[in-house]
Amino acid sequence: MKLGVVGLPNVGKSTLFNAITKAGAQAENYPFCTIEPNTGVVMVPDPRLNVLADMYHPKKVTPTTIEFVDIAGLVKGASRGEGLGNKFLSHIREVDAIVHVVRCFEDDNIIHVDGSVDPARDIETINLELIFADMETVSRRKDKALKNFRGGDKKCGLEAELAEKVYAHLESGKPARTFDFNEEEKEIADGWFLLTTKPVIYAANIAEEDLGKNADDIPFVKDVEKIAAEENAEIIVISAAIEEEIAQMSPEDRELFLEELGIGESGLDRLITACYRLLGLISFLTVGEDECRAWTIKNGTKAPQAAGKIHTDFEKGFIRAEVVPYETLVENGSMATCKEKGLVRSEGKEYIMKDGDITLFRFNV
Repeated sequence: MKLGVVGLPNVGKSTLFNAITKAGAQAENYPFCTIEPNTGVVMVPDPRLNVLADMYHPKKVTPTTIEFVDIAGLVKGASRGEGLGNKFLSHIREVDAIVHVVRCFEDDNIIHVDGSVDPARDIETINLELIFADMETVSRRKDKALKNFRGGDKKCGLEAELAEKVYAHLESGKPARTFDFNEEEKEIADGWFLLTTKPVIYAANIAEEDLGKNADDIPFVKDVEKIAAEENAEIIVISAAIEEEIAQMSPEDRELFLEELGIGESGLDRLITACYRLLGLISFLTVGEDECRAWTIKNGTKAPQAAGKIHTDFEKGFIRAEVVPYETLVENGSMATCKEKGLVRSEGKEYIMKDGDITLFRFNV
């Protein structure tokens, strides 16, 4: 899973990304990996792995990971190639979801690029650049579809008609993700790779002193919440400065600090959880003395395809999956006890995996 972090200058985007990469550097099981200078990989928090590690004492504990890309270079006119516009837009095309950092704090020492703090205006600036880029894409697709339609291809007629409707929707200032596609239309639009169909999480970056306050008591956050609701987007409230501080602490100090703040878990942990929810992801788990590991799959994935995440041979030669829910295993203390009580299920090719399934795949190739 790859998430692109976007935002205007001086909104806290770089501070948040620094916190993300430092968190990655401290992850013992999956240290920060510099794939490119602007990419950080961090582990997905999963308390279940800690419990399983206490049960199995494995040689290795491997959480699933998430990749963050710091997407820089946005200025007004990016859709026309201004600044680093073309690079900015190509990077967004490669991510699964967008984390849009929005400034929700006043600070005279940090100059806002537009002279004042206005989350709605900032969101509109970035959204419009993505919409303009999509309008150009849709217009090109319409022209191509019309050309082929004249050659007698009926499907191209449908594509041209849809392109016209989507163009009008974008022209009204709305992202493509708010367009009500039917199944056939969605299949066509998926081939356009539009920027504004990507799921968005708004990260409302608040002042340190506002942390712990009710969102209703922070006017700027209410503005972001309203926009997120209209767009079917997620929102998390975060203090990038605090996140950067937390990322440099030891696990013990971090826990104490979060307790003192009264927030329970870090903003980064909440961000990852929100990403999972937004993208419809779940984790299944494999256990043993060698390794306890979490694997990320889309909700609705069948057992053979889940097995393929571990190794392609597992999918090709899939026989069955032996499954026990995480809670059942913990409650009974061991896989052997679960087997004795008949709690380990044998599932076939049509089984749809569930979050927290402890799974052993049987295969033959």
